Amino acid sequence: MASIEHAIAIYGVAALFIILYFESFGAPLPGESALVTCAFVAAKGDLSIAHVFLAAWSAAVLGDSTGYLIGHFGGRPLLERYGPRLGLSPERLARVEGEFAERGFFVVLFARFVVLLRQLNGLVAGALRMPWLHFVTANALGAALWAGLWSFGPYFFTDLFRRFL
Repeated sequence: MASIEHAIAIYGVAALFIILYFESFGAPLPGESALVTCAFVAAKGDLSIAHVFLAAWSAAVLGDSTGYLIGHFGGRPLLERYGPRLGLSPERLARVEGEFAERGFFVVLFARFVVLLRQLNGLVAGALRMPWLHFVTANALGAALWAGLWSFGPYFFTDLFRRFL
């Protein structure tokens, strides 16, 4: 947390944007921790909570969209080549693709709230050929819910959060 606070103190919401952007397409970075830290800093008056929310939302949407493009153009061949080594036979891949076609919108919408799914969300959606418009709509809504919860929640309930930290 100290290194996150230090980066935020120097670079402000730009540091948050970069952390969340790269985390959103697979980099193992502390995105949620950075967002909560920024919300606490905003509660002290050192950052604008509106800027924190906008940076978090836009980085999440753009990062997942980058992941989608990577998955769309490169993920399918990797799944077909290495999937059987991981127990993902062509039949199982077809079944997963069918499930994703049916429920993919809700998977993308709520994946942002689950740690590993948040990082792989766009890559998987792209590799499984989810329609772009469905993906970007679910992605933008999910990112708004997630960014709203973890920016405005700590901001408005700072005293309550600090009792538990």
